[in-house]
Amino acid sequence: MAAHRKPRQSPLGGPAVRTAATLALASAATATLFEGSGHADPRLTTAQVKAKVDRLYHEAEVATEKYNGAKERADASRAAFDRLRDEAARRAERLNTARDGLGSMATAQYRSGGLDPAVQLALTSDPDEYLERAALAEKAADRQAVAVTAVRRELGALRQLRSESAGRLTALRGHEEELRRQRTVVLGKLEAARTLLARLTAEERARYDAAVAARDSVRAPGSDSASGAMAGGTATAAGATADPGAPRADRSSGGERGPVTAPNNRAAEAVSFARAQLGKPYVWGATGPSAYDCSGLTQAAWRAAGVALPRTTYTQINAGQRVSRSQLAPGDLVFFYSGISHVGLYIGGGQMIHAPRPGAPVRVAPIDEMPFAGATRVG
Repeated sequence: MAAHRKPRQSPLGGPAVRTAATLALASAATATLFEGSGHADPRLTTAQVKAKVDRLYHEAEVATEKYNGAKERADASRAAFDRLRDEAARRAERLNTARDGLGSMATAQYRSGGLDPAVQLALTSDPDEYLERAALAEKAADRQAVAVTAVRRELGALRQLRSESAGRLTALRGHEEELRRQRTVVLGKLEAARTLLARLTAEERARYDAAVAARDSVRAPGSDSASGAMAGGTATAAGATADPGAPRADRSSGGERGPVTAPNNRAAEAVSFARAQLGKPYVWGATGPSAYDCSGLTQAAWRAAGVALPRTTYTQINAGQRVSRSQLAPGDLVFFYSGISHVGLYIGGGQMIHAPRPGAPVRVAPIDEMPFAGATRVG
C-alpha cells in the first residue's frame, strides 16, 4: 500500500511555489521602482548648484587654512628635529674625541707600570728626577680628570638631545598626519564641486558662469570711485582731491567714501605687489610666485614690503593692530567668515585684492561680498 501512495510535494518546489516566487519578484520590482523614484536626487537648478558649489569651495578653503597651519607646524618641527640631529652628531664626535684622549692616557699609565710613588722614590737614584716625574704625573692626573669630566658631560648632553629628538619626531609625525588628513578633506570638497558642475548641461553651465561672473565682477582699478591705493602710498577716490600726506578714514561700509592713503610706504609696497599679481590663479596651499591661496597672497605681499606674516588667516589676524571697518586704510588685512577662513588686502574705496577660490584668479573685489569678520593693520 505504501509503495502506491502519491508522494507529497515539497513545500520548496512545485507550480505553487513558482507562482509565488513570480509574484514576489514582481512585487519587489514594483517596490524598487517606487523606492528609487522616491529617493532619486531631484534635478538641481542652476542656482542650487551654485549654492552647493559655493559652500563646497568655502569648506575647502577652511580645510586649506587648516592644511596651511599643519604644514607650518610640520615644517617647524622638521627644522627643529634636523637641528637636534645635527647637534647630536657634533656631540657624538666630541664624545669620541674625549674617549680617545682618555684611552691614550690609560694606555700610557699601563705602559709605565703604574708604580706607587713611594716605591718609585725608593728605586730612583736621583731625587730631583723623581720630583720632576711626580709633577708631570700630577699634571697628567689633572688632564685625566678633565677628560673624564668631558666624557660625562658629552654623554649627558647626548642623552638629552636624543630624548628631545624623539619628542620632536613624534610631534612631526603628528603634524604630517594632520597634513594628510586636511589634504584629503580639501581634495574631497574640490572633487565634489567638480562633480556637481560636470552634471550641468551646456546651457546650465552657461547660466552658472554668468551668475558667477555677475557676482565676481571685477572693476578696473581707477575706473570709478572704487579706485584703490596707488604706488607711492597715495590712493584717492576718483574725482576727489586731498592732501596726499593726510590719511583719512575710509568709510567702506557705505555712504561717504573719503580720500584714503596708505598709512606708510610699506603698506603701499604691499598693495603694489598685490596689484602685480592680478590675474594669477588660485591654487590651494600656494604662496607664489605663480599662484596663491588667500593667505599665501597676503603673506607674499607683506613679505615684499619687508614684513614677515604668519601663514594662516587665523594667525594673520593677530599679526598687527586691530582696526575697525570704518578706519580701514590701504594695506590692511581684511578677514571674513566667523572662522576667519578668508583674507584679502584692502586697497581703499571698499575694495580689496584677494585670491578667491579655485577657478577664480587673483582679483579686485568689494569687501561687502563676504561676511566681514575683522581687520588688522601690520607693518
